[in-house]
Amino acid sequence: MKAIFWTINIDNFTILNQYKKTILPNGIRILTETISYVKSFSLGFWFNVGSRDETNESNGITHFIEHMLFKGTKKRSARKIATEIESCGGYLNAFTSKEQTCYYGRGLADHLEKTFDVISDMIQNPSFKPVEIKKEAGVIIDELNDVQDNPEELIFEKFEEIIFGGSSLSFPIIGNEKNVLDFSQLDLFNFIKNKYGNNRLVIAASGAVDHYKLIKLTEKFFNRDLGLSSVRRKYFNTNNHARSEFIDKEIQQVHAIIGKPTVGFKNEERVKAAVLTQVLGDGSSSRLFQAVRERNGIAYQINSFLNSFYDTSAFGVYLSTNDKMADKALGLIYKEFKKLRDKKISQSELSKAKEALKGNFILSLENTSNRMIRMAQSELYHNRIKSTEEILNRIESVTTEQVFETANDLLDEDSLFKIIIKSKNAFLKTAA
Repeated sequence: MKAIFWTINIDNFTILNQYKKTILPNGIRILTETISYVKSFSLGFWFNVGSRDETNESNGITHFIEHMLFKGTKKRSARKIATEIESCGGYLNAFTSKEQTCYYGRGLADHLEKTFDVISDMIQNPSFKPVEIKKEAGVIIDELNDVQDNPEELIFEKFEEIIFGGSSLSFPIIGNEKNVLDFSQLDLFNFIKNKYGNNRLVIAASGAVDHYKLIKLTEKFFNRDLGLSSVRRKYFNTNNHARSEFIDKEIQQVHAIIGKPTVGFKNEERVKAAVLTQVLGDGSSSRLFQAVRERNGIAYQINSFLNSFYDTSAFGVYLSTNDKMADKALGLIYKEFKKLRDKKISQSELSKAKEALKGNFILSLENTSNRMIRMAQSELYHNRIKSTEEILNRIESVTTEQVFETANDLLDEDSLFKIIIKSKNAFLKTAA
């Protein structure tokens, strides 16, 4: 068992962190960050399992299970699960990503044990009643249809489907209608048996928490041995060729993404891509926002993004505008790409981008849920909790030369994928 204590100073701003980590004999990892001045906690049970761990036939099952764990256990109904937490002023929820599933709760310090008990029961003793499976399938299909009706969500799903094609990272988290309707009680129990091993579980808590109390709660309530998952994740190694894809939908706006895969969390070079993303289109002072929206007034939404996974990231620019201005907007985006490929950014622009990244990171630490998420993901991606000082120093180390090199790699037009969602009546030169 090892405790980590550290203090850093940024100008006159001081952050004190107290991290502790314990690996239990059964393989479960427990992480805590005690914050003495708050009266609440954020608690998360993280399984290193997501949609990329599925097959074509099982795509959507991780997300389905996340829903079903709220539908009752051997001793609690769905209603009781909700009321036990809400009746004491708490909050219970979950989410599924491509790489993790998290069941989490927030509440006042006095109710940590109750929250821990409820989430532990949900994970260890799901009932998976066939009648509830059938009902929840309808709910999830409705969620799937909501995505299809929302071009802003749909375009990101389609973009990752294209750039990660040939790997399980291309799978949509929700799955597809056929799979969702076919999942059985046995399918759900088997998936948990194979993928929800103790070695894939991290229990993380931030706020008014005591590390040794969390260990005792784990020993008291998490007493079922989930075993060890021996299933190995297949990592992304597909080299897809850049291409364009157009999707016709009855919508008013044109939605577009231009981008490509790049390095993921395991590669320290990712921070260079993060700085370039900030310069390019993150915030109202960014190059794209100024060029497309402020100077030309032809788009409400224009931003760059870097959605990262362990071994790769989805990098790109997202835009929505009306069909008459789409070609001009895309032309302006490519013009900004060329500027960044042709000339290094100034030291002043680099400093502003780095300060923005550092500021966003520090501000996120004022929320215990964000702290809990950061702690758990750092453990899952790096097998350790990265200190705030380390992260800030890594951002600060990026140079103008490195941003220039990254721009020439990521903004090479011949290597970029393009996806556009538009009305079939819209005519774009870029679609010709």
